[in-house]
Amino acid sequence: MDATDHRLLDLLEADARTSVTALAARLKLARSTVQDRLARLERSGEIRGYTIRRGGAAGRRLIRAHVMLSVDPKAAERVVADLKALPELKRLATISGEFDLIAEIAADTTERLDTLLDHIGRLNGIQRTMSSIVLSVKAER
Repeated sequence: MDATDHRLLDLLEADARTSVTALAARLKLARSTVQDRLARLERSGEIRGYTIRRGGAAGRRLIRAHVMLSVDPKAAERVVADLKALPELKRLATISGEFDLIAEIAADTTERLDTLLDHIGRLNGIQRTMSSIVLSVKAER
């Protein structure tokens, strides 16, 4: 990756809906050159996919929560596999500090969220959890 690739990724990160033509103009490159770079970045895994983020009145309302998990090290692989199997899991990361993992989950209702949190807390290998419901998002990139 060179400086132009980094600039291209920065532009896409700021607004992934920018057209190839607009990207080419901003980078002062030919449209075909930008298309080739995008294809190469996709093949290399720098660009892993495209997604939408629903929000506002048009989007489905989801209640999100962050769940910090303390995990028995001997059961860590199984816990990760069990969490990955949950369709409501949006993100799972290892963290440093008092807890081992942090999971972001989303549910349509508070009742479903409560059920999910109970289920996660009962998984074999989970020693302790601490959950926080996301009230609002102030910034997202």
